[in-house]
Amino acid sequence: MEAGRILTPGEVLVEGGKIVAAGSSVAHPTGAETIDLGDTTLMPGLIDAHVHLFLHPGAEDLQTVSESVPQRVITATLAARADLLAGFTAERDMGTEGAGPADSAVRDAIDQGQIPGPRMRVSGNAINILGGHEDALHYNPEQHVLPNATYANAGDELVAVIRQQIKDGADFIKIYETGRDFFKDGQFHSIVQYSEPQLAQAVAETGRLYTRVAVHCEGEPGALYAAQAGVASIDHADQLSDETMRLMREKQIYAVPTFTIQEYFAAHASSPEGAAREHQLLDYHAQEFHRQLEHGVPMAVGSDVGPFPHGTQAREFELMVQYGMKPLDVLKADLLNGAKLLDWDRELGALKPGYDADIIAVPGNPLDDISVLKRVSFVMKGGVVYRR
Repeated sequence: MEAGRILTPGEVLVEGGKIVAAGSSVAHPTGAETIDLGDTTLMPGLIDAHVHLFLHPGAEDLQTVSESVPQRVITATLAARADLLAGFTAERDMGTEGAGPADSAVRDAIDQGQIPGPRMRVSGNAINILGGHEDALHYNPEQHVLPNATYANAGDELVAVIRQQIKDGADFIKIYETGRDFFKDGQFHSIVQYSEPQLAQAVAETGRLYTRVAVHCEGEPGALYAAQAGVASIDHADQLSDETMRLMREKQIYAVPTFTIQEYFAAHASSPEGAAREHQLLDYHAQEFHRQLEHGVPMAVGSDVGPFPHGTQAREFELMVQYGMKPLDVLKADLLNGAKLLDWDRELGALKPGYDADIIAVPGNPLDDISVLKRVSFVMKGGVVYRR
């Protein structure tokens, strides 16, 4: 993938869940099973760096209130299977939206072979301020409806919550850095939730624990604070200032655009006014994405799947190409940068000896037509075939 070349023919030798050899021709040990996938392109399993296993299409705020955590674990189990069968062999779950550390149970069940699903990096409940982006707003206050994230209103509180999330099984920390965003007089505005010193405390604490922070962040000045603090990724990233982009390039902080969710919300808005707002946001993000590419902002691929159906998120690849990236650059963003972001860059993202045998097959050449990633015909994870 680093070289951007496709070998014809292509063979991969797998043993004990690992890739032993890959190339135009590999050894065929006696007794080895041969799987002939015909005229398809073999490639590493796909990576989605922004998913929500515990969400499904429908009113997001209501499902997190009305559905029990056991019910939502069943939803997450089905979602993990759908994503795996679509070719996504590794994912980063960006918050359970009120189901606490239940994602660590799903991750562990996958790792133990009890249920099928991608390799998971999980964050448990995300972290938010009182009255912030994922708080339970617009309900009867007397009902004391719980938020979809865990409260932390200051730097010291962030540190305390981070320690609890890691104790509860989180692999990394998800923080909501911005709240409501809107256009006023033609200008994009985003409400910041944490200051740079507060985020720096969070980043220092995760560093002590050998993990990282990912932020939900639509725009400035929150994005600048996040880049200055040294987070691992800025997800959504509709608006990034020149200084933010410079810092992201310098520190190799990934932008994760999540275009698919914006497209879905625009197509499924509850009112014409809502649809117009979502289309305006998507158009603005596409324009800003061009600037981000021109400034050399490192990209990873994440779809925000959950509010739209699991297993359909390869649409994200198409949109990133449509809005200005070359197919090879999108694949590198997904496989190489995605593996680094998930801290699996020595195990995943390439068909190399010693790497995990996470292999998919697609019809045709994704360098010519990225949409073939929507038609995965074979899925192997860790040497186990899940689809053929």
